[in-house]
Amino acid sequence: MADTLPVDSLSIAAVVAHVDETKGSDETGNGSIETPYQTPVKAIQAHGENVRILVLKAAAGEEPAGYAPISGAAQKKAVKKVGELEKKAKKLAEQAAEQAAKDKTATEERERVLEAAKKIVLKEDASLPTATKIKIRSGVENRGKRVKVSGWVHRLRVQGKNMTFIILRDGTGFLQCVLTDNLCQTYDALTLTLESTVTVYGVINELPAGKTAPDNHELTVDYWECIGKAPGGDEAISNKVTESTDPSVKYDLRHLVLREERASGILKVRSQVMKAFRDHFDSRGFVEVTPPAMVQTSVEGGSTLFELNYYEEKAYLTQSSQLYLETCLPSLGDVYCLAESFRAEKSHTRRHLSEYTHCEAEMAFISFDDLLDQLEDMICDVIERVLAHKPSADIVYKMNPDFKRPERPFMRMDYTDAIKYLKDNDIKKEDGSFYEVGEDIPEAPERAMTDKINRPIFLCRFPAEIKAFYMKRCPENLALTESVDVLMPGVGEIVGGSMRISDLDELMAAYKREGLDPSPYYWFTEQRKYGTSEHGGFGLGVERYIAWLLNLHTVRDACLYPRFTGRAFP
Repeated sequence: MADTLPVDSLSIAAVVAHVDETKGSDETGNGSIETPYQTPVKAIQAHGENVRILVLKAAAGEEPAGYAPISGAAQKKAVKKVGELEKKAKKLAEQAAEQAAKDKTATEERERVLEAAKKIVLKEDASLPTATKIKIRSGVENRGKRVKVSGWVHRLRVQGKNMTFIILRDGTGFLQCVLTDNLCQTYDALTLTLESTVTVYGVINELPAGKTAPDNHELTVDYWECIGKAPGGDEAISNKVTESTDPSVKYDLRHLVLREERASGILKVRSQVMKAFRDHFDSRGFVEVTPPAMVQTSVEGGSTLFELNYYEEKAYLTQSSQLYLETCLPSLGDVYCLAESFRAEKSHTRRHLSEYTHCEAEMAFISFDDLLDQLEDMICDVIERVLAHKPSADIVYKMNPDFKRPERPFMRMDYTDAIKYLKDNDIKKEDGSFYEVGEDIPEAPERAMTDKINRPIFLCRFPAEIKAFYMKRCPENLALTESVDVLMPGVGEIVGGSMRISDLDELMAAYKREGLDPSPYYWFTEQRKYGTSEHGGFGLGVERYIAWLLNLHTVRDACLYPRFTGRAFP
């Protein structure tokens, strides 16, 4: 605490406060030499105008550093500042008291209004036509009729005492509803919150020129009821999920994020993309199969396998269904699947997932050119089918206004030409050296090349040593494989494919070269024993395809509940 100095017997003891403007603290100081204040203002506030203030002075000439009395001018200035602060504090206190009184009055008035609102009981008018239960998507065809619609309060706007606007959402669309008079003066109406569930009754009418609403109409409500009230205040959805919410928190609250227009729009497009793939393959005579997800063999190497205990045996989550699809060719002809694949890659890039939807297909009696033609046909046909569905097309062009259908034919570039392109365009490794033939081309330079060319690319004929064991060698150069990656601007690789080894001896040699025990693969190997054929196929990451279509920053947004390194919840 501040020191007290003795004075003559006729005067009271004077309080001394020490001030160190460099190392003192107005928050934790008490005016002693050990813990001085930082400012004279604080000393006066703490001990009054009569406090004796000693300020630490720096050494000057022969004068050593030490505490010395504050100058009269400085003390006068500090006293004035204290007075100003006291006036300001008094004014703020008066304003706070005034606001508290207003708040109290408003709260009392709110409680009075709510109590009165509890007495207002709505009853459905029995003289009106019986309402037809509809989904919002059927609104246009039910204009002029009395309908019943249930959904969630997506937006809410109160306009005066006698009018409330609700944008209702039911997953099939959005509907503007208008409540008037007693309908918006009930207790439920006055306490209605976003994401509450309601059922509304009334007639849908087209809006006059100059007014806008979803589907250019609105429902004039004649009766409604609240089904489930969502929380307000700190627990309101608008306080839990905002644009600035940290991404990790958004993943924790994914169940709420899905209610946003952007997230739900992506999932609606995803649904249409999945349907378009199935419709495409069906129109081309393919048969859909459903391969197992639990396996005991690897397809893309053991380092990315998720291992599990399968009844005391070692098993894995599948990396790819390709090997199983190949076994279906002799009995079903060309086949495909849309199934989940799993990769235990500890990668945090925006284009990697630990679980993703894999569109895979296998075809018999084809050439490498046939495979490329089929890929090009599929990618473009699926786009056409998605954009032919107007609700999906509207979402695509809202999220990706500059999207253009890929032009055919796709550019075809050999791996060796890509290495040359990287050198010619000065695209280097992190250490400043160039990529050489025989090296894998990582994501960053691959993306840089694709974005610069700015069109879909079939990157073909990779060296055998950087590709999977099952890929067929090029007849004209056995060091290369009949393989392809499909690269899209803005995303990079979305498809990987190849012709498959059809010769039994060649496959056995591939097992040996890769150090794989062929015995667990007997069912795959025997496809070459019991009537082989030239065949090939591919795998497409559906999330990457959607990310390209909608110009998403990350493939994680294309999933319902994304799974990636460190994230398997909720």
